[in-house]
Amino acid sequence: MTTMTTSVQIGKKPDPVTLTESASSKVAQLLSEEDGGEELALRVAVKPGGCSGYSYEMFFDAELAEDDVVRQFGGVKVVVDPASAELLTGATLDYSDGLQGAGFHITNPNATRTCGCGSSFS
Repeated sequence: MTTMTTSVQIGKKPDPVTLTESASSKVAQLLSEEDGGEELALRVAVKPGGCSGYSYEMFFDAELAEDDVVRQFGGVKVVVDPASAELLTGATLDYSDGLQGAGFHITNPNATRTCGCGSSFS
């Protein structure tokens, strides 16, 4: 069973993406291994490209724009740019560890189709 973490809204817009407890724990672990990790946020973005039209990007970022949507999940700061936020609203970022399908996975209710690799959608 996947458990969701509660977000703290630092803005007035709805959550563009929600992190599960396992995802926020894994991101926190990865941030602790980064130099300057306490200054970094997880940026989740959608970019044109991929075999289905859009692809997901996730990376640690120290620079925030004024119009970024910022949320906290279990002590992890998550930032999303406004254009990506529209395409991600209602999405969930999860992390699973195992022999099959290990890693981060985004479940996006706005995606009408996805590719076989799971990293692009339309």
